Amino acid sequence: MRVGRVLAVEEFPEARHPAWKLRIDFGPEIGVRRSSARITNYTRAELEGTLVVGVVNFPPRQIGPVRSEVLVLGALDDEQRVILLRPDREVAPGSRIA
Repeated sequence: MRVGRVLAVEEFPEARHPAWKLRIDFGPEIGVRRSSARITNYTRAELEGTLVVGVVNFPPRQIGPVRSEVLVLGALDDEQRVILLRPDREVAPGSRIA
């Protein structure tokens, strides 16, 4: 698991369930990865530039027309919305989760 910074958030109208398409920078060792994420309780503005935690060593999955290369982690709240797991302080993209 690594910390990444969300660079871009795009609409994903082809998804079966509401989702965003994300481009996330995981630092120079891993680079920029793409993900499809069902985190639509966050706005584009809330996501762009924020730090997230992702699993970067799973094999890519094809989700409709999107090749999802990383799993963004979150916890489900009482209403089954995904609440992102993320650092509470600034750390460099690519930082390992310990």
